Amino acid sequence: MTRVFSGVKPTGHLTLGNYLGAMRRWAAVDQHEADALFCVVDLHALTVEHDPARVRRLSRQAATLLLASGLDPEVCTVFVQSHVDEHARLSYVLECVATDGEMRRMIQYKEKAAREQRRGGSVRLSLLTYPVLMAADILAYGADEVPVGDDQRQHVELARDIAVRFNQRYGHTFVVPRATRPEVAARVMNLQDPMSKMGKSDDVGPGIVYLLDEPDVVRKKVMRAVTDSGREVVYDPEARPGLANLLEILAACSGGSPEELAGAYPSYGDLKKDTAEAVVEALRPMQERHKELCADPGYVERVLRDGAERARGMARPTVDAAYSAIGLLPAVPEVAEAGAVLTV
Repeated sequence: MTRVFSGVKPTGHLTLGNYLGAMRRWAAVDQHEADALFCVVDLHALTVEHDPARVRRLSRQAATLLLASGLDPEVCTVFVQSHVDEHARLSYVLECVATDGEMRRMIQYKEKAAREQRRGGSVRLSLLTYPVLMAADILAYGADEVPVGDDQRQHVELARDIAVRFNQRYGHTFVVPRATRPEVAARVMNLQDPMSKMGKSDDVGPGIVYLLDEPDVVRKKVMRAVTDSGREVVYDPEARPGLANLLEILAACSGGSPEELAGAYPSYGDLKKDTAEAVVEALRPMQERHKELCADPGYVERVLRDGAERARGMARPTVDAAYSAIGLLPAVPEVAEAGAVLTV
């Protein structure tokens, strides 16, 4: 069976873009058609200035929303990255295979480093090297496929390059993964700035629809979405990005293609109204299930504990093999002295 790995980073509240671009497919397709692992990648949240309490809070919220979106812990593996030591163990080994040039060519590093510098902050070394940690996340489990949005494809390509290089130098150890993407709404854009991704790390604003936004808040944000000059409703991502974003969101929520839907609307107002209602209805089941899960925190904790144990069992053989292949001396197990009695 094909193995799939993907994750969400707890750097902000999860958004409509996270749901339409990834989480919904994970629940509807990937967990049923593959040996699937879904992870809250909390170590990645430490690459920039952060509030420790907020990271913990958002990590729990993200895990709860993954379950609320329809992930079934009896079918797939749901866990938190820092609960499985193999991620950090493998990351350093892969840093010894990756190159400085590869890290500095990463588009997200360039963008985030520039943003930190504009804020007057210092750029953490982990921001430069975190794509290697992401590669470790993937390669530790022998994942065949990694469902990602367009902005993460470069990181999966890096994981592929590192896997191939390691295998060639030290012997076949890793499966070489491939990136996959949904057909529609792989990258939902900010409603107020359709040239920018609807990112969960952004400041709270009218252009971002969060998964836990109240229905009236969702409607207000969609109705105030920026559109483009002209009156005709057409699907043209390059010339009319704001309009194209709304059509892609509507298509993802209600079915159909953006091109077909464009021909059904005589005005922007009608399109916005239908898009708003489609988003509200798409989020309603998740929000209701989220409330139920919040009322039973012990269940979420058990899911994460069991998921980490299962993930650890999958990852450890591969990571141990990588340690051996690259030349590290295996640890010598303790041996009881003659006549001694071992206790457990």
